[in-house]
Amino acid sequence: MKLINTKINGPKIIKTKIFNDKRGFFKEVYQKKIMSDLDFPFDIMSYSTKNVLRGMHIQTKKSQAKIITVTHGKVLDVAVDLRKKSHTFGKYVAVKISHKDDFSFYIPEGFAHGFLCLSKECTVNYKCSQYRNELSEKTLAWDDKDVNINWPIKKPILSDKDKKLALHLKDFQI
Repeated sequence: MKLINTKINGPKIIKTKIFNDKRGFFKEVYQKKIMSDLDFPFDIMSYSTKNVLRGMHIQTKKSQAKIITVTHGKVLDVAVDLRKKSHTFGKYVAVKISHKDDFSFYIPEGFAHGFLCLSKECTVNYKCSQYRNELSEKTLAWDDKDVNINWPIKKPILSDKDKKLALHLKDFQI
């Protein structure tokens, strides 16, 4: 297992090993010794169908670092830098991940996170460094023109919350 940098300082690809045989595969997802400075006390799993876009979510207090692993299907996973003092504020990293891939995606604190389900169905597991803090949850508009994420869809399926409560890049002061 090793960490690979992305085009933005912070998010990383966690390269793992997959052990395949006639029964299927076994994949390592996380090793504390590789990311010893972080603790992940909270795990979440979500199920989505094709064209569902979940995000772009962030907690403004007790921000969460996350490790994203796809356990079924394929997604386009996106992290947007909302660290106000960062030289990459408003920039994003997008990674296609499927359950067949030999990596997970690490997203540090201060990044909005979301994904689009590209397959008929997908299941995504999140390992989180903080518990959910509903009072500080915010949503960055998935189609914010200042961020300009290159989504492969024009009209994704969104939750009511993500439609109604989405903010724009200029609204974030982290």
